[in-house]
Amino acid sequence: MPDPEARFNEMISLLKERDFRLTPQRVELVRLIAVSEGHPSATQFYAKIKEKFPTMSHATVYKTLALLKEMNQVLEIDLRDDSRYDGNRPGAHPHLICTKCSQIVDGEMEIDPRLLRQLEETSGYQILRPQITFYGLCPGCKQSA
Repeated sequence: MPDPEARFNEMISLLKERDFRLTPQRVELVRLIAVSEGHPSATQFYAKIKEKFPTMSHATVYKTLALLKEMNQVLEIDLRDDSRYDGNRPGAHPHLICTKCSQIVDGEMEIDPRLLRQLEETSGYQILRPQITFYGLCPGCKQSA
């Protein structure tokens, strides 16, 4: 996991460059993203911030996450019923998702940029955010099955 302070400063600097209004609530969200472990949902971020800022809206969380996603600072993992966010490793890397308990872990391998270029050449697509997801059973669910 990257240094949370460095991730926080990087995201704040990029938001300032885009003249994004940095309210205390948004700064708190960026802090939570920088220190987050795992892959929290927008609802989980909202619940944590709401404790400190009771008037915070869901819209602020979603807007900020959308902007950070657009800036390639968070990676959205789209699940059927919810999205989860990876703010510590926003670059291309695989995720493993348990189909039974929905646990998400990072795959410890890098996606080869040569393969992405080859896919772009053969498909005609311009790949903006590569994401590879593997579905299966985590060790705990596999053992109990």
